[in-house]
Amino acid sequence: MKYLFSLALCLCAFRSLAQDNAETYPVDPASQQQANVPKGEILKFTFEQSKIFPGTWREYWVYVPAQYKPDQPACVYVNQDGIQWNAPTVFDNLIHSKEMPVTIGVFVMHGKVRAADPAKANDRFNRSFEYDGLGDAYAKFILEELLPEVEKQKTSDGRAIRLSKSGNDRAIGGSSSGAVCAFTAAWERPDAFTRVFSAIGTYVGLRGADRYHTLVRKFEPKPIRIYMQDGANDLNIYAGDWWMANQTMLRALTFAGYEVLHQWGEGGHNGKHGSAIFPEAMRYLWKNWPEPVKKGTSQNQVLSSILIEGQDWEAANDGAQVLAKKSKAKLGANRALSPDQTLLYETEPASHWVWSSQIQRDGTKAHRQKYGWLHVNDSEESALAGGLVCDMEGRIYVATAAGIQILDQTGRVNAIIPMPEGVPLKVAFGGKDSNELYATTSHKIYKRKLNTKSTAASETPTKPAPPKL
Repeated sequence: MKYLFSLALCLCAFRSLAQDNAETYPVDPASQQQANVPKGEILKFTFEQSKIFPGTWREYWVYVPAQYKPDQPACVYVNQDGIQWNAPTVFDNLIHSKEMPVTIGVFVMHGKVRAADPAKANDRFNRSFEYDGLGDAYAKFILEELLPEVEKQKTSDGRAIRLSKSGNDRAIGGSSSGAVCAFTAAWERPDAFTRVFSAIGTYVGLRGADRYHTLVRKFEPKPIRIYMQDGANDLNIYAGDWWMANQTMLRALTFAGYEVLHQWGEGGHNGKHGSAIFPEAMRYLWKNWPEPVKKGTSQNQVLSSILIEGQDWEAANDGAQVLAKKSKAKLGANRALSPDQTLLYETEPASHWVWSSQIQRDGTKAHRQKYGWLHVNDSEESALAGGLVCDMEGRIYVATAAGIQILDQTGRVNAIIPMPEGVPLKVAFGGKDSNELYATTSHKIYKRKLNTKSTAASETPTKPAPPKL
């Protein structure tokens, strides 16, 4: 027995040593200080005036490259969990070699609510809440609170700090939960961040990030470029398998047409591999700058069949009349008939369901059930479903907090078209050929031409093709 115990210890030590040996990586010259390369300055500050995460205190560092001049707003890289990857040295070298633009780095820690008496109580750590959760809260914190605070600071020689407001000039990255946080910020605000560095990303079920691989496949693609890294010995715990989750995420991004590069290894849940490939990641994310990062083309069949290349949402001057007509229709704004006029669909804002009833020959409703399943935003308790409408193929378009969710005849969301801003409240088809989708938010009315047409209760019933099960 003693021999077996000793053997087990030896095997564990051997595996640990083997993994450590496996995690030796070639050093990129950009990660080492180079002679005659101007060195940037690192400034340290604290921030504790957040209204989005009230009561939190955090530290942050600002890297300002030597080449920065305040007459031109600089590009921005935001990193969670403070300074990682030997980033200041990498930036010095890549900016000097013109492999990335003049970029100010903002390296921010997660917030914590400090205990009144540290000897008797722990601080409340906000890391998982801020980083692992879906939704736009963290992006709002960065954009509305932290970056404006950074611009109040000055370099040691008195230069004002000016940051570009263009998403094409901004990158964001991190490790583990900081990585999924970076992706979430870009996912929620692609107008503000178009370049993402994700190392050992936590795309698992801690606070809902395991949903991303599904959402990526369903949403109309966004203009985001991603560099991913993970290792085969990453975590495998109660929340999921990091290694498998990152591969699943990569397949989803590739399916959806995103510009993505990955680097897989054998390492564990640490920053060794991420630090080794960070210069390569920065070269990839900033390649061809200032050319804009563009939307890709998804393999999603519904998106491919209804979206028209070059057509996007635009302001609708005639939108009020189209939506008013829909609201005054016999069915009302929150009801729609299938093309064959045998099924009635209804929404309710307090749930994530679309109800379906069968219309009987005498005009009565029967067999009503919760039928269509809608995605719910992380910050909401329901889908906030509003108006809905059907097209001639039997697809159901529902205005929700996540955008226009498109369900097939079996009640499954196949695709989601986000709005330029705001939450869609009502939706209708209009236009000369009934192929323009109109949607209203609390501020504007938009329209978008699609490769499909509407169906209405006043038209002759039309039997669509049978659903694909």
